[in-house]
Amino acid sequence: MLLYEVREHALGVIDEGNKRKFSRSKPQVSSAGKRDNDDYVIPPTKKLITMSPGFQVCHSLGGGTGSGMGTLLISKIREEYPDRMMLTFSVFPSPKVSDTVVEPYNATLSVHQLVENADECMVLDNEALYDICFRTLKLSTPSFGDLNHLISATMSGVTCSLRFPGQLNSDLRKLAVNLIPFPRLHFFMVGFAPLTSRGSQQYISLTVPELTQQMWDAKNMMCAADPRHGRYLTASAMFRGKMSTKEVDEQILNVQNKNSSYFVEWIPNNVKSSVCDIPPTGIKMASTFVGNSTSIQEMFRRVSEQFTAMFRRKAFLHWYTGEGMDEMEFTEAESNMNDLVAEYQQYQDATAEEEGEYEDEEEEAYES
Repeated sequence: MLLYEVREHALGVIDEGNKRKFSRSKPQVSSAGKRDNDDYVIPPTKKLITMSPGFQVCHSLGGGTGSGMGTLLISKIREEYPDRMMLTFSVFPSPKVSDTVVEPYNATLSVHQLVENADECMVLDNEALYDICFRTLKLSTPSFGDLNHLISATMSGVTCSLRFPGQLNSDLRKLAVNLIPFPRLHFFMVGFAPLTSRGSQQYISLTVPELTQQMWDAKNMMCAADPRHGRYLTASAMFRGKMSTKEVDEQILNVQNKNSSYFVEWIPNNVKSSVCDIPPTGIKMASTFVGNSTSIQEMFRRVSEQFTAMFRRKAFLHWYTGEGMDEMEFTEAESNMNDLVAEYQQYQDATAEEEGEYEDEEEEAYES
């Protein structure tokens, strides 16, 4: 991962606000003149990028800038560096709280791009983060700083193996290989343990069993989807600190045995674990959870229903078509979102017996 100084590198100058529309931010970077130059989209120190295993993009899908310019940036990077991993931390619209009427449009158009151009998408949601602050951290008035503290801890945990040594190290590509059984299903829910408020890390000390229990707790997931409403295709548990790999393996096996109904049976050993020797600052041990669960379709289904309700009546559509977008782009994005939901549902309902029946049918067809 490479971090760039904002003082040194710019994405280009945006003259005015994006009016919270996906279409408004798209042309801002791709319009005529210097803004169409790749060097204004991707930092100019390109020779440094050859040393990087991938890119990490943080953006929101509800507003105009994160959805429009964010996905444009991702697609430009994909064109320029197709062999690099693309990891996104994407803030999805919350189920109850909304500050933008056209959020369903922006989010659906963004997911349409993320399905094609992102390798791994960590799904976040402000409302779920607020719930963690209220319920788990007991904060009466959490600020965006408190929310960012949770997100930064998770981001650091996902990429710690790139920076520090470990007994069972991992990297972005290895994470993708173990978590993505089908290429389109790369949207993950994330969690972190121990959950602490800012400044209180030094007072928390959990054991490996306690870390594992908190990490898998449905209430501590950072997106508005309940893993108990679906099944895990795959999952990854990344531990940090001085601990026994034997104890880690035992705890992961214990979780799988106790909650076997929440894991698909046709992918054996579908939980990957890794151990990094260096813990986060101020904590002796920590763990990060990344899960590929079919329950993530709850978020897509909710956004899709809101999108369809507005798009059927062509509400607010003129603001997008006036910026140069075509109505067909909306139709394609809606179809892609519905296909994604259907795929998650298909693999949630699949069983090992069905796989066996399918193989028998293939053999019969071959013999005949």
